[in-house]
Amino acid sequence: MEPIVERGRYVEELPVGAVFLHRPGRTATEADNVLFSALTMNTQALHLDAAFSATQPYGRRLMNSMWTLATMVGASVAQITQGTLVAQLGLSDVTFPAPLFAGDTLYCETRVVDSRLSASRTGQGVVTLAHVGRNQDDEVVATATRVALMWCRPTAADATSTTLPTETP
Repeated sequence: MEPIVERGRYVEELPVGAVFLHRPGRTATEADNVLFSALTMNTQALHLDAAFSATQPYGRRLMNSMWTLATMVGASVAQITQGTLVAQLGLSDVTFPAPLFAGDTLYCETRVVDSRLSASRTGQGVVTLAHVGRNQDDEVVATATRVALMWCRPTAADATSTTLPTETP
């Protein structure tokens, strides 16, 4: 039996309108918030200072929205882009319509908005993905549109140059 290599999907495997639910969800923690904020040099008191945040409209610390964005996009990797991504071309339409707090669980989904072959890069295509993040109450907390340069399904002639490496015993 051939070994099974986990991978994302090729351009041909991403039909417009397809929706991928990325599970399990990810419960945000205080440690995530403090570490991500520190690593990215974001000293916003709304993420780090509980006393200050208590005096603000939400009454408690907010998860760093960039953590929410990164986690939402990251949740899609295993199902969509693992080993099939050539390059991320852009992120747009990023919104955070509701707050995410430590203790909330982020559930993510991705819809394929557009998919086309590249006019200039043989064997590659451009895929537009709409990401949505929801909390445990099904409230949308983040959205983003991502454009990715992806590999097409390899042909028999070029399979050795574009397939993922496999482990050998």
